[in-house]
Amino acid sequence: MKKILIAFLVLACTVAQAQTKSKTYPATLKKFLQANGSIETFQVAIGSMMNQFKGMYTSVPEDVWTEFEKEFSTTSLDDLVELLAPTYEKHLTEGDLNELIKFYESPAGKKLAKETPAITQESMTAGQTWGMKIAEKVQAKIKAKGY
Repeated sequence: MKKILIAFLVLACTVAQAQTKSKTYPATLKKFLQANGSIETFQVAIGSMMNQFKGMYTSVPEDVWTEFEKEFSTTSLDDLVELLAPTYEKHLTEGDLNELIKFYESPAGKKLAKETPAITQESMTAGQTWGMKIAEKVQAKIKAKGY
């Protein structure tokens, strides 16, 4: 009987910890995404989407678009954080996120967050060049083998 009671208490504690974690994890994730610059990137994406809609619905007044952009830049980001939380939680603990937040709040972390969009864009260009070179080499080898 004691073993069953102990097992029940361990299970109850585990469930309680899991519930506590799931309640605080999204807030910690949002803080992490703010610190690493992702939230800003998401807001730019929302602005781009609104601009596309403006082109499609030219009769809608500008103040309506401003209202929509303001609304979606907060509520939809909260929705996105909720959608991302299970994925992040599968790979990173809340403690991991807190440590990463500390890094992104450091001077080096702030610089990395600021420079990441430019690094990503330039890296994509370099990756395309690299991929084209490999494709050329593969095509040359296939041709040399008579195919």
